[in-house]
Amino acid sequence: MHAHSHSPRHGTRAFAAVTLINLAYTALEAGYGFATNSLALLSDALHNLGDVLGLGLAWGAAVLARRMPTERHTYGWRRATLLSPLANAVLLVAFSGALAWEAIRRFNAPPEIPALPVVLVALLGIAINLGSAWFVRDGHDHDLNRRGAFLHLMADAAVSLAAVLAGVGMLWFGWAWLDPVIALLIGVVVAASAVGLLRESFNAAMDAVPRSIDQPAVRDFLAAQAGVTAVHHLHIWSLGAGEIAMTAHLVRPGAHDHNAFIDRVNTALDQRFGINHPTLQIEHGTACEHDRHDLAPHGEAPRAHGHGHHGH
Repeated sequence: MHAHSHSPRHGTRAFAAVTLINLAYTALEAGYGFATNSLALLSDALHNLGDVLGLGLAWGAAVLARRMPTERHTYGWRRATLLSPLANAVLLVAFSGALAWEAIRRFNAPPEIPALPVVLVALLGIAINLGSAWFVRDGHDHDLNRRGAFLHLMADAAVSLAAVLAGVGMLWFGWAWLDPVIALLIGVVVAASAVGLLRESFNAAMDAVPRSIDQPAVRDFLAAQAGVTAVHHLHIWSLGAGEIAMTAHLVRPGAHDHNAFIDRVNTALDQRFGINHPTLQIEHGTACEHDRHDLAPHGEAPRAHGHGHHGH
C-alpha cells in the first residue's frame, strides 16, 4: 500500500524564538509608551502583547501536533494547529476594538508627545517584526498555524511603520493629533487582517474543504478511474498543518484488483491534490443506499455497509 508520513514536522524552535523576542520588545515598547504617554506606542504594545499570546498559542499548537496518535486520539493532536489560529484571530479582533475606542477618546484633547522616542522605538519594532516574519516564513502558504503567525508579524511591521510616520509628523510639524489618528488606523489594519484569518480558521475548525482543494475536481478524478461507476460519501477536511484527509465510497462492480487500485489512487491523490490521508471504500453493487446519508458531518469515517475494501 502507498505509505506516507504521519509525523508532522513543525519549526517549534522558530515559534519559540519569535515569541520570546516579541515579548521582550513588547515590554520595552510599553515602558516607553507609558513614559512618553504615547497612545501610538501603547496601542502598538497592546497589539504586540496580543500577538505574543497568539504566537505562544501557535508555538504550543506546533508542540502538541508532534505528539504521537493514541487509542483515544487516533489522529494525534494535529488539530491544535487549526484551533490556535482561531483563538489568535479572536484576540486580534478584541485588541483592535479596545485600541480604536481609546484612540477616539483622545481626539478631543490629544496630549503632547515627545516624538523622537516614538520614532526610535517604532523603527526597532519594524526590524524585529520583519526579522520574526522571516523566521516563520517557510510553509506559511499551506500551514494555517504558521500563516496566522506570519500575517500577525507582517501587520505588526506595517503598524510600526505607521507609528514612525506619526512620530515624524509630530517631530517636524508638532501635530499631536497624529498620535490618536495613527492608533485608530492601527486598529483598522489589525481588524482587517484578523477577519480573513478568523473566517478561514473557523472553516478549518468546522471541517470545511481546505481552500487549496477543488472538491469537484477530486470527484471527477475518482469517477474517471478504471471500473468506477459512481462516487458517494466524498468528504475532504484538514487534519492539521499540511495534512488533508479524505473518505469516499467508490462503486466498482465486477472489478477484482482492488488492492492495486487503492494503492494507485491513493498515490495519485497525494501527488495531484495533496490529499495525504485518503480512505477509500470499494463497493461491488450497482446501486448505493448511502446517497441519503451524504450530508453526514465532515471528518466522520463512513460506516461500512455490505462488502467493501478500505485503503489508506
